[in-house]
Amino acid sequence: MLIAPSWGGMLNGLLTLRGVWDKVREDAILKFLVVGVTAYGMATFEGPMLSLKDINAIAHFTDWVVAHAHTGALGWNGFITFAMFYWMIPRMYNTTIYSKKLMNIHFWIGTLGILFYVIPMYWSGFTQGLMWKEFTAEGVLKYPNFLQTTQEILPLHIIRAFGGLLYLSGVFIMVYNLWKTALQGRFIANEAAEAPALAKIYIPSPEKYAWHRWIERKPVQMLIGSLVVILIGSIIELVPTFSIRSNVPTIASVKPYTPLELEGRDLYIREGCNNCHSQMVRPFRSETERYGGEYSKAGEFVYDHPFLWGSKRTGPDLHRLGGKYPNSWHYTHMLDPQSMAPGSIMPAYPWLFENKINFVAVEEKIKAMQKLGVPYIFFGIAALLILK
Repeated sequence: MLIAPSWGGMLNGLLTLRGVWDKVREDAILKFLVVGVTAYGMATFEGPMLSLKDINAIAHFTDWVVAHAHTGALGWNGFITFAMFYWMIPRMYNTTIYSKKLMNIHFWIGTLGILFYVIPMYWSGFTQGLMWKEFTAEGVLKYPNFLQTTQEILPLHIIRAFGGLLYLSGVFIMVYNLWKTALQGRFIANEAAEAPALAKIYIPSPEKYAWHRWIERKPVQMLIGSLVVILIGSIIELVPTFSIRSNVPTIASVKPYTPLELEGRDLYIREGCNNCHSQMVRPFRSETERYGGEYSKAGEFVYDHPFLWGSKRTGPDLHRLGGKYPNSWHYTHMLDPQSMAPGSIMPAYPWLFENKINFVAVEEKIKAMQKLGVPYIFFGIAALLILK
């Protein structure tokens, strides 16, 4: 189980601090470490939990995943990094920190920033997941219009933005504090090495561990060894998948994208549409009822390079949207989204009506797709004719 080593790391970190708990109240560096290690433990507990089907059925594509990711990013990665900076810079410049008060202010602003960022996202995620799945007593979706969920979570995103502003303000305070610290000291180019003395304390018999110290003390050897181990594991996992034909599902009706569709897909990527929309209807009744048709099959994506399943749904899923509305609807929707979907928060894309397609690049895109295994039998002038 992934949770075992992860929580082992968290407990190891917290128990390492057990002898200095009396100093945590006064030492901001220790405060950053305690919160950072705790955030790491909570994020790594939640990761395996989100893989459970019943929980993932609610959480996937919602802001719950955003909250989970930022617990680790802001709490663990951010706070551990701040603690390291506050510890290293004074020693690098042979001085003391410029202001302990500013360091404590940074800790509390950063902590509040995390809370104002993460808690609204959890709330938003629960709201989204439950609203998407709720049916009435008559057996129909209670919130068939996706915009109802988007409008419901807008206040929570405003609070999230405030939390992000607090967190970023703390970073600026740290930068100022460390800059003033560096100014009052002098950079030490060559610090006396203390590692050999520490090694004698913690490793009673160095000869016993010589076989792996040879690797650990050499960064290049460690890198090569790690790479070899990762490649062996990757080969063991990937080769059976690609060598067994049944592992690559195909659907007879699924054809490669036409050059015009391929150009549109690249436009979709360029404009970041998959940041707000997903492209996969999951196998749940609430999904098929909302988006129509069947749930998405793996064989429908065999010609996608790269895959664009999306990571969250600020807007509705788009996989079954083709043919649902006339071309005029899509045209107006890109120019003025609110006119076609009142209450939408989607921005307008007026430049799409002015920019011209680069027909010269289409041939190269078709050739690139051919190299990736897409069975195109035409390119060059034929592709240009189809586009025109």
